[in-house]
Amino acid sequence: MGVRVLSLRELDATELSSKRRSEILQVIPDVRKIVEDVKREGDAAVLRYTERFDGVRLEKLEVGDEEIEEARARVGNTVMKSLENAAKRIKRYHCRQRRVSWLEEFTSGEGIFLGELFVPLSVVGAYVPAGYPSTALMTVIPAKVAGVENVVVCTPPRRDGKADPLSVAAAELAGASKIYKVGGAQAIAALAFGTESIPKVEKIVGPGGTFVTAAKILVRGEGVEIDFPAGPSEVLIIADESADATHIAADLLAQAEHGKDSLSLLLTTSKTLAERVEKILRAEAENADEPAATGFGDVLVLIAESLEECVAFANEYAAEHVEIITENPLDVLLKLRSAGSVFIGEYSPVAAGDYAAGTNHVLPTAGYAKLFSGLTVEHFMRRMSVQMLTKEGLAKIKDDIVRIANAERMRWHAKSVEVRF
Repeated sequence: MGVRVLSLRELDATELSSKRRSEILQVIPDVRKIVEDVKREGDAAVLRYTERFDGVRLEKLEVGDEEIEEARARVGNTVMKSLENAAKRIKRYHCRQRRVSWLEEFTSGEGIFLGELFVPLSVVGAYVPAGYPSTALMTVIPAKVAGVENVVVCTPPRRDGKADPLSVAAAELAGASKIYKVGGAQAIAALAFGTESIPKVEKIVGPGGTFVTAAKILVRGEGVEIDFPAGPSEVLIIADESADATHIAADLLAQAEHGKDSLSLLLTTSKTLAERVEKILRAEAENADEPAATGFGDVLVLIAESLEECVAFANEYAAEHVEIITENPLDVLLKLRSAGSVFIGEYSPVAAGDYAAGTNHVLPTAGYAKLFSGLTVEHFMRRMSVQMLTKEGLAKIKDDIVRIANAERMRWHAKSVEVRF
């Protein structure tokens, strides 16, 4: 884990997010080979790459009923209860997002009825990284709330040939239709094109490392929709002198432990806070076991002249997670424009949203929060506009239609209205 203290003005937010995107794009050539092999060979390629990357030779890819029961038993009642509690909160929050189809006459008696029809997708794929049961809840539950009939989960196998019991138990709890023990780019390709064992899906959601994210970007060009790029994790914390250094350091380390590709940023107007946080971080790095220390991502402590400068950087960087721990956090929130998910105040750590508050932790990374929102129920639905006009309603707008159609030299557009009168 690297820890650096800089002036905020020494770092360019655009360049930093571009660098994180480039890390994903750099692996595209290697990932393309995997995707093409799976598209061409199906299960054979999936099994070959699983043996190569996961170190296990599988006889079948699907997690059977016996393994699911074994997984639930291994997880135990205490952890299962916590997963159930989290699932209830996640479902409650996402039910609030559910859209209802509507059709209404905008002006009474006009005869023009307009509306929207919301239809769930039929089959979606959810990618769950190894050892992340919370991601199973976050991807499957909103799909089921949307009304998706079949939710297919892919999660990497362990070296004993079985999937992570926690992920399997959580996926089954959330309502997954099928669970497959396959990970990496080969899992994304299998969901995109279908194999002898794994069905082709309409959309793929879920976070992953650089290979998984690159694969999602590639298969989108093959006609399979994705949620958004959700790669290596990141947090940006905006804090002033009122913040607790111990809390800040813990939140930075919590994000850094996602792996060496993760990045944690502290933007603060307080030099004193920066020094205290740095001291805690360096002490933790020195006391950590060597494997743990090398497996952590980098932490940057950035000292700013003002909170306005912090917000400007945050809006340009567009972090996956943003924490606001200031004396007046709501004032800062109202100026924020680019973030995957926002956590306000001393007692709202990212971990709350990661596990059990109810919001979704599948979020855009690498600056993509400028373009995309986090995973919602709407990601699993199609929206169709609806119109129904009476003869009187069409008569009211007939002349406008005909004039515009003729101006565009679309004679039969105009004629299709005129022949009705």
